[in-house]
Amino acid sequence: MTETEPEGVAPDSWISCRGCRTLVYGRRLADNFHVCPQCGYHLRLTATQRLAQLLDEGSARPLPVPESVEDPLGFTDSRPYPDRLADARSATGLDEAVVCKEGTICGHRIIVAAMDFRFMGGSLGTAVGERITLAAEAALERRTPLLIVTASGGARMQEGILSLLQMARTSQALARLDEAGILTVSLITDPTYGGVAASFASLTDLIFAEPGARMGFAGPRVIEQTIRRPLPDGFQTAEFLLEHGLLDGVHGRSTLRPLLAKILGATGNSHHWRVSRERESPTVLTEPEALDVTDAWEAVRGARSNRRPTTLDYVEMILGGFQELHGDRIAGECPAMVGGIGWLEDTPVMLIGHQKGHNTRELAARNFGMARPQGYRKAARLIRLADKLGLPLVTLIDTPGAYPGIDAEENGQSVAIAENLRLMSRLSVPTVAVVTGEGGSGGALALALADRVLMMSGAVYSVISPEGCASILWKDAAAAPEAAAALRMDAASLLEQGVVDGVIPEPPGGCGADPALAGERLGAALLDEFARLAEQTDEERRRARYERYASVGRQAPSRTEKNVLKATPEPAR
Repeated sequence: MTETEPEGVAPDSWISCRGCRTLVYGRRLADNFHVCPQCGYHLRLTATQRLAQLLDEGSARPLPVPESVEDPLGFTDSRPYPDRLADARSATGLDEAVVCKEGTICGHRIIVAAMDFRFMGGSLGTAVGERITLAAEAALERRTPLLIVTASGGARMQEGILSLLQMARTSQALARLDEAGILTVSLITDPTYGGVAASFASLTDLIFAEPGARMGFAGPRVIEQTIRRPLPDGFQTAEFLLEHGLLDGVHGRSTLRPLLAKILGATGNSHHWRVSRERESPTVLTEPEALDVTDAWEAVRGARSNRRPTTLDYVEMILGGFQELHGDRIAGECPAMVGGIGWLEDTPVMLIGHQKGHNTRELAARNFGMARPQGYRKAARLIRLADKLGLPLVTLIDTPGAYPGIDAEENGQSVAIAENLRLMSRLSVPTVAVVTGEGGSGGALALALADRVLMMSGAVYSVISPEGCASILWKDAAAAPEAAAALRMDAASLLEQGVVDGVIPEPPGGCGADPALAGERLGAALLDEFARLAEQTDEERRRARYERYASVGRQAPSRTEKNVLKATPEPAR
């Protein structure tokens, strides 16, 4: 019987799972990607096994292996460092703790650097740093995405400060890929600690992890000794990291190839996006006279209806191959803000939006669509990624406003919203924002500084809620209907004021009465708008976006003002 690890195990042997101690037949374990069929525990893989599972059969080609200085310090503890290297090489059949190859995943080109924990704990030494750096340089030269599979206990102490400096070396290499707009992805496997966690593992555009994988800078034993109290359950596991905003997702081993193929397919040709769409009749209404006059308070109540489609409902209706991404990489995950990459017909896009729900349980879980700073920072991260990869940006707005809580203020709500506004103002990629329901205050505007701003005909958009306005100015929240009328927050009024560029007609009875038709109209409107924006250069879009908001307050008179002017007789000459 073999304890826990699959490498070198004969197919007819039995293996004891570390997770549940169940005996698993070797052949069954191999057929299940070395994941325990009883408890789902992911046994460690060798670098060779990992590459074989991820890359298309026959596609893998090794990258050149550079010569590196061994034992730069002449280090000896209980044994000379060269002897330890020799033992690791004999035991693993590898010459170092990382294997770098180029190949394809479902036909998509990629360069993969896979670490192997068996080789001196996957420690980061000069040779590992050199190979990670060369893999990044190869990705830069070939303009090919880079995937790094991590498994490490930290820096290699036998190489002293030279090992520590590999953190800077590899981080610098990834920074060049950022500047070049090349996708980078980390796959965190168990364990990933120390210098690897604090450098290239955490610097990629997307970070996924296997279930139960642990990652951190300091190990749990060191932390417990330092703080002198027990650690929370699941501390530093993938699930813990996802909850705290440090991962994009946790995915079982059998789903990794399809996941990576989906991401690579959506980002591989995104710099050359083009949209072509012809219609006999306009999808979007641009004249206020074409819209029915509605009671302002009724419009507010309709926009807040739980029957209206949410952002994720629209995603399901208008996008193909959507991959939701999580986390702000700083403090947490905000369920009131969702985002990810998907296909709008033949165009890969980044979509970000507020998320509410259809019942009390869903609304509470999503904080009623009121995002915390973590949500706006997540949005900012995805906005930057869209700009880096050349993905058109869609934002869907449906929120009463940003969450007004103590923790939100402590974590910098104002700063997070301000950063989103600055980011969106200077994007190179085309952006279309749509108010799908309730557009409340700065929490809505944080996603609405776009090239084109649309709204559903039953949506509303305002500086403050009618209740808030009534409480402050009328000194009575019951005056909300009067405040709603005075704020002119309905679609026709906003189109008239030039706040929005167009209005998407809702189905009879509103979007909640026929969500499928609402989704069809939204998708068609987005395609039309992106087709128009595709005719402009990046600089033309940036300039037009600047001029759009620079002219706010200098708009032409409203329809009411025009009527007054027409009715006023000219003075005698």
